[in-house]
Amino acid sequence: MKAMKVLAVAGSLRRASINAAFCRALVQLGPGRVIASEHPGRLPLFNPDLEAEPPAAVGDWRAAVQAADVLLLASPEYAHGISGVMKNALDWLVSFEGFVDKPVALVNTSPRAHHAYESLQEVLRTMNARLLRQSSISLPLLGGCVTETAMVADASVRAAMQGLLRTLDAELTGMADVGPSVQW
Repeated sequence: MKAMKVLAVAGSLRRASINAAFCRALVQLGPGRVIASEHPGRLPLFNPDLEAEPPAAVGDWRAAVQAADVLLLASPEYAHGISGVMKNALDWLVSFEGFVDKPVALVNTSPRAHHAYESLQEVLRTMNARLLRQSSISLPLLGGCVTETAMVADASVRAAMQGLLRTLDAELTGMADVGPSVQW
């Protein structure tokens, strides 16, 4: 069986972003499986007039999405909504054929951030993504385990992240009976 390729995407530009730290920690815990941790902040603002000849950054973004078996989105909540960075990145994928039926898992690192989490689900359903419910998790990291070093070092967080990778593997191979074992 080939190794699953996960593209972990943080929806924040903030240097001390918990979501970005989560994505980087996942790369450390899943070498060869998690192909990248990236934030799509270098993308220009979405403009449908550019769809015919998208900027190079958009082409790179779409190629990274196409190459991944699954996207893992870790995004903060701003004013009860999806971060502008994440929404912009998703807008560039709306008409991209390589995103249709793309498996996507969501990570919520703050128990208070349920509005963005629910909004992301709605946006992804509208875009015809395949939402991996068993692999979409909430980890209450805010106020505690906020750096990638701390996440990798903390036994319970590390176990939850490793469980997430196992659940992603199982869900992608059709063995979704593993259950949401990584939920806290």
